[in-house]
Amino acid sequence: MDNPIDNAAKSITNFALLTYLWVIGLSTWGGIVNYVSKLRSGQIARFNITELVGDICISGFTGLLTFWLCHAAGFDELITAVFVGISGHMGARLIGKMEQMMSKKLNIPEDAGTPADPNQRKPGVF
Repeated sequence: MDNPIDNAAKSITNFALLTYLWVIGLSTWGGIVNYVSKLRSGQIARFNITELVGDICISGFTGLLTFWLCHAAGFDELITAVFVGISGHMGARLIGKMEQMMSKKLNIPEDAGTPADPNQRKPGVF
């Protein structure tokens, strides 16, 4: 199996600016769709610019990570685009799922400081 770090063709610096623009654009579009759906469902009472900017930033980050994962796995460009858009829409939920998956794979116990019951957690900005 090739080591992606040693393979120059799979370096994150070898992508064109246009590639990064479509990845960020598609993933942040997914974040905007997520924000609008939360607004429509009543999870957010009214328009909140900090919530919107937070969703856009998180979705851009998750979309970029998904793009790199898909490229490393050798996925087709269209499949990659679909995954980037979905991961942008999932945003922080995807990061949480990936964290759970990595914790299980690396045999890391759950954080003892975080309450297991979501109702006992303090609300955050996002």
